[in-house]
Amino acid sequence: MEARFTRGKSAILERPLSRPKTEVSVSAFALLFSEVVQYCQSRVYSVSELQARLAELGQRVGASLLDVLVLREKNGKRETKVLNILLFIKVSVWRALFGKEADKLEQANDDDKTYYIIEKEPLVNTYISVPKENSTLNCAAFTGGIIEAILTHSGFPAKVTVHWHKGTTLMIKFDEAVIATDKLDSGKALSNYH
Repeated sequence: MEARFTRGKSAILERPLSRPKTEVSVSAFALLFSEVVQYCQSRVYSVSELQARLAELGQRVGASLLDVLVLREKNGKRETKVLNILLFIKVSVWRALFGKEADKLEQANDDDKTYYIIEKEPLVNTYISVPKENSTLNCAAFTGGIIEAILTHSGFPAKVTVHWHKGTTLMIKFDEAVIATDKLDSGKALSNYH
């Protein structure tokens, strides 16, 4: 019995990280995620606390997901520019999580440290029925937590909040130092070019 357990365990450890991507059925995801929401809801007293708890769980997922995606998609190379990490999230991260790219990526007109990822119909909200007294609940806070962890662990500290606007909008607000460093690096690149 012991040998069989060890053999099975080693087979898992021997698998390469670059294995083909697998898909989870939507119904399995919906069931699991609704259970996560119910579990969190039973331990909080307000919608904002529930969203904070979902974001916290998302951060745990995001920290792990980043390492796997950087190895699979980028051969271990991390992004060094704000726009590149945002495009990585819009395309690669969204595709790994939801099987498609995010609908839109926009920068705020009046603030160079604020960006928006817009998803018209997020999968995390699709199968959750929200009672009228909790109508402000946006379960995409879980996704916001994932994105915040990916940005922070990539060296781009940011705060991600979730809002009902054009569907669901994830508002990414970078630390001032991130934008200053990005501008400084862009300036060096341009001066080296000329």
